[in-house]
Amino acid sequence: MGLLNNLRARLDPVKGKVSDLAQQHGDKIQHGLDRAARAVDQRTRGKYSDRIRTGADKAKDAMDRLAHKNDPAPGAGGTTPPTGPPPAS
Repeated sequence: MGLLNNLRARLDPVKGKVSDLAQQHGDKIQHGLDRAARAVDQRTRGKYSDRIRTGADKAKDAMDRLAHKNDPAPGAGGTTPPTGPPPAS
């Protein structure tokens, strides 16, 4: 068993707990990310505002994925493409 497989085996039980915590405290986490981004932006005097905003948005998206907020509801249908030929333009 490789190092990566060993690490995955040890972290699998923790996945659910992290997801639950992200769901319960998502608003607090996002508020903290906003505050951190604002503080860094003030320290750099706006020089890196675009990069800071992009980084904060990516962190929020990652947190949403952890909390499974973007998962479709069970039985809501998947994103399977239609089986017919593409429409002619």
